[in-house]
Amino acid sequence: MNLDLTNKNAMVCGSTAGIGRATALQLSKLGATVTLVARNEEKLKETLIELHHEEGQKHNYFVADFTNPDEVRRKAEKAAAGKTFHILVNNTGGPKGGLIFQAETDEFTNAFSQHLVCNHILVQALVPGMKEADYGRIINIISTSVKQPIDGLGVSNTIRGAVASWSKTLANELGPFGITVNNVLPGFTATDRLDDIIGNASKKMNKTQEDAARFMRSIVPARRFAQPGEIANAVAFLASEAASYINGINLPVDGGRTKSL
Repeated sequence: MNLDLTNKNAMVCGSTAGIGRATALQLSKLGATVTLVARNEEKLKETLIELHHEEGQKHNYFVADFTNPDEVRRKAEKAAAGKTFHILVNNTGGPKGGLIFQAETDEFTNAFSQHLVCNHILVQALVPGMKEADYGRIINIISTSVKQPIDGLGVSNTIRGAVASWSKTLANELGPFGITVNNVLPGFTATDRLDDIIGNASKKMNKTQEDAARFMRSIVPARRFAQPGEIANAVAFLASEAASYINGINLPVDGGRTKSL
């Protein structure tokens, strides 16, 4: 099975922490040259040093704040000028938790902009090069909520569903050009985001955070939380030649927690 990504260029968003960072590290180990994207330059520099370096790999980064789509467009177009990106990993921190009925309308607008609009901007910047290369892998890190809404994440459930539908439509349009578009749906994963979710759950359940975490693990058949690297492994497979006929899917990586098929 060919998982080698030598001579492939990858752009990984949200790549200074959690799943994004783990994905950047894994893709670099498989031979890809990685462009890191995040808003904190110091953390970008730290992650850049941690990437796997072999002859021919020329990793770099650019700073972009996804609350500013115009900035994202400028930076992405500049990065893609004269360079072909074969892999795009869309990954942005989720909206804050809360009941959907209590959400302010601008929470939906802001989340839609940061997730779907910025994803779309990046796709428009990179797809022309993918078409020329006859190779493209667009992988969106979203959520199991596209299959089963998660209590207390009303805005996130809504926006993640929109991204999933956008992705499926895009997969149909780009398939003829050797470009696949797929979504990875992480379950409970040991990241800062999970810490926030556990904190909210403990308040709702009127239990300690340790008790809330124990309950959350109990509803996962694997009886544990994922490590970011386990999600990154799924992303790396979808980015490879081995996944060339997998297109337009939602892939849960959740230890079996999602009840639907």
